[in-house]
Amino acid sequence: MRREELLDAAEDLLCDQGSQSLTLAAVAERAGCSKGGLLYHFGTKEALIKGMVERLIEEFDDLVAAQGQDTYTKNYLAATFAAVQGGRLRRWAVVTGASGNLYLLTPLRVAMARWHREGLDSEPDPAAAQIVRLACEGLWDVASHDPDLYDDDHYAELKQRLLGLLPA
Repeated sequence: MRREELLDAAEDLLCDQGSQSLTLAAVAERAGCSKGGLLYHFGTKEALIKGMVERLIEEFDDLVAAQGQDTYTKNYLAATFAAVQGGRLRRWAVVTGASGNLYLLTPLRVAMARWHREGLDSEPDPAAAQIVRLACEGLWDVASHDPDLYDDDHYAELKQRLLGLLPA
């Protein structure tokens, strides 16, 4: 059993049944492995949740890196819209909600600090870059509470308006 399959099983369980159902035994059963097989990769429920949070961060980092824009902020903006419109919000909300423990969210706090500092010194307008990044966080938060609030046309308009705040 691979680590990624165990994380998938845990996320699926959370999405289907909620955080109260997240037990090591239930994850092992969902993954089709023994509890010992799960414990080999994740010794505790907390380690499993931390692994899910770290994977979400890594996936978002990869999404940012894949955007191919000329500044980090434009990459961050494009990645945020790709994540929000691509249905990734539910995974983020479920995994971070399941943590229930600030220690387990430490990797996310570290990543947020990095995302909001990265490349600011090389941005043409660092203040505008910060405003756009903060707007991305607001969009992420609002859309996670009401995923159907905006349609694709509205997202496109918001993205264009935010890009307009950044120097060409």
